[in-house]
Amino acid sequence: MLLLAESDPSMNIDPNQIVFFDTTLRDGEQSPGCTMHHDEKLRMAHKLAELGVDVLEAGFAIASQGDLDSIRAIAKAVRGPRITSLARCKREDIEAAARAVEPAPSNRIHVFLASSDLHLEAKLRITRAQALEQAAESVRLARSFVDNVEFSAEDATRSDFAFMVQLVTVAVQAGATTINLPDTVGYTTPDEYKSLFQRIRAEVPGSENIIWSTHCHNDLGMAVANSLAGVEGGARQIECTINGIGERAGNAALEEIAAALATRRDKFPYTNNIVLSQLYPTSQMLGEIISFGAAPNKAIVGANAFAHESGIHQHGVLANPLTYEIMTPESVGVPANNMVLGKHSGRRMLEQRLTELGHPLTRDELDIVYHRFTELADRKKSIYDQDLIGLLSEKVTTAVTH
Repeated sequence: MLLLAESDPSMNIDPNQIVFFDTTLRDGEQSPGCTMHHDEKLRMAHKLAELGVDVLEAGFAIASQGDLDSIRAIAKAVRGPRITSLARCKREDIEAAARAVEPAPSNRIHVFLASSDLHLEAKLRITRAQALEQAAESVRLARSFVDNVEFSAEDATRSDFAFMVQLVTVAVQAGATTINLPDTVGYTTPDEYKSLFQRIRAEVPGSENIIWSTHCHNDLGMAVANSLAGVEGGARQIECTINGIGERAGNAALEEIAAALATRRDKFPYTNNIVLSQLYPTSQMLGEIISFGAAPNKAIVGANAFAHESGIHQHGVLANPLTYEIMTPESVGVPANNMVLGKHSGRRMLEQRLTELGHPLTRDELDIVYHRFTELADRKKSIYDQDLIGLLSEKVTTAVTH
């Protein structure tokens, strides 16, 4: 039998602390185009530790020998986060997870079992009574290897509430220290999810002694909103991924949640360990490792997240960035905002960019060049610095003639 990991005082329940559980290397990697090799997973794990995640789900040990080896390498080398492996409620899964996370000074086994009748009947083909017995046995087995066990009730948001209370209760009684209520298929709404946590915390004996967790998928585009609603309902762990990668439409995006907590402290007066300035660099690293990066309009880390083309917006940002930016780009690790010159840009932005390029203009000269610029912008989607320089030809003589 493996030795119990040392207790981690930082994981004690604090009602004012949000625990960030990152599953980029597990749930994220399961999505098409996101497979990572051993060295890539290790490199990403070190970056996630630098970012300040509290729990790092490094993989699904039973999936393959390669995945087990990667989790074990991360458990040996990465310090800071609690290292965990996912496991079905099966002995072989739990034993593989135990071998994988054993080297980590702070570890966890994360077991899951479906709670919805749809999954129990169509996928697992077991009764509710069998599910209760399986959950209890699996949590007890996991606790024989580690002292920190998470239990997830898969498809929680489509489950019969009374049965889910029973299932979660037996898991807690068997020794689970964290209970996760996943919105496995991205089905719920924020008010429903908040209410789910409020109701179940009131029903499960000893609920005040465990950490409740969200895990939201983005099938209806509400993963981040649902995760934050779960926090309002009493959850204190949020499961999420970098860039929101994950099965189907993805998971709740870590960078969006962290930025929301930081920007709206009036609404979410909680602390966390995320280093905000590492959000953009971490997103960039993930984009280099997998086959695609964040969409340009992706909140917080997308190429356009701090870009402005509209002349009205550009004028406001130049006067005071707070007019159109609710956070500074530097606060999340973006080098600077990006003023994009296009057909919606105004004179002031054009004048500033030309001055930066070493070509200050008089008012008359600017009027002429701006007219040329708008004509070009109607024909050309992307305007570069060399295009601007080209607009300056004969600007002085033309201005004198007028």
